Amino acid sequence: MTQPLMPMATAVWLVDNTSLSFQQIAEFCSLHELEIQGIADEQVAQNIVGLDPVVNGQLTWDDIKRCQKDESSRLKLLKDEIPAKMRSGGARYTPVSKRQDKPDAIAWLLKHHPELSDAQVCRLVGTTKPTILAIRERSHWNMSEIKSVDPVLLGLCRQVELDAAVKKAAPPVTETPAEADDEGEEGEAAPSPETE
Repeated sequence: MTQPLMPMATAVWLVDNTSLSFQQIAEFCSLHELEIQGIADEQVAQNIVGLDPVVNGQLTWDDIKRCQKDESSRLKLLKDEIPAKMRSGGARYTPVSKRQDKPDAIAWLLKHHPELSDAQVCRLVGTTKPTILAIRERSHWNMSEIKSVDPVLLGLCRQVELDAAVKKAAPPVTETPAEADDEGEEGEAAPSPETE
């Protein structure tokens, strides 16, 4: 189940404004029941302002009243009419601490996977084509300090993404009829040199 927007603030509001059980609030907000009890005892979330889930369109008063009457029933989060936009591919944020690792990753990709296009390297590492060209031509301003390091180890891309890019860049394997015949003959009982 997806949780409501700002679950702790929503839980604070529900504790203050409803007679729902701690378990009902905990399940709705994806929190532990003891956290809800701590909110009620004013030991947890003392400075958090409650967020009304009815105003935000996450709950209805009818649903709250139904759950207040029956402790075994559960609150249901309303679906948004406009679904949240899912992040598509493209450039992603690279922390400042990892940005100096990009040239090392590029050097590794150029050395170990020369079949990758510049666009694929850009997507994997989050770099630019001029940077790739500078490293390929060994004219990068910091070339003496660049050592090739796997971008997966550096945390710049995931192994799944790298494998997919390499698989996509690999030339298609076509088997000629002669190779198929050779494999067929080898598959049959060919005499081994030891038995002769």
